[in-house]
Amino acid sequence: MNILGFLSSNFIWIILVLVVGWLILTYNSLVRTRNRVREGWSDIEVQLKRRHDLIPNLVNTVKGYMAHERTVFENVTQARARALGAQNKQERAEAEGELSNTLKTLFAVAENYPELKANANFLDLQREIADTENKIQAARRFYNSMVLELNTKIQVFPTNLIARLLGFKEEEFFKAEEEEKENVKVEF
Repeated sequence: MNILGFLSSNFIWIILVLVVGWLILTYNSLVRTRNRVREGWSDIEVQLKRRHDLIPNLVNTVKGYMAHERTVFENVTQARARALGAQNKQERAEAEGELSNTLKTLFAVAENYPELKANANFLDLQREIADTENKIQAARRFYNSMVLELNTKIQVFPTNLIARLLGFKEEEFFKAEEEEKENVKVEF
């Protein structure tokens, strides 16, 4: 066997090994990123459930003080029900934005009741909900950064070829609704 034939056959094997190695690394990277997206969504759901569990206690605590604010309670209860019944990520994001707005309104109206603001149970629930809102925001940021990373990998050449071939799909961002971005308007 001559040296040129030996080098060309080894060169082919080296190229083949490099291509297979690249395919494996790319696939594993896509899977890791997709799993991080799923982890991010799971974190959002955990925090949203925590918020949903706190709302009935908050409403019951506030009802005694704010008896004539029935519309506010109904809005919070309806928004919570819509959030719990959302079928997909987009519906969930919209419903959660609406729920956030109704909670902001409830807290804004509660400012007019000094005896309520002094209630220890109300203050604890208010702190818990504020803490949960902060955790929801952190979970959204993590989720959206992982979605950005996954979507970028799926769109960039040559990774997009493998992603398409293996059925990887782009994910939707968890977006704040326009109403959620605005300040709460309270009218008396």
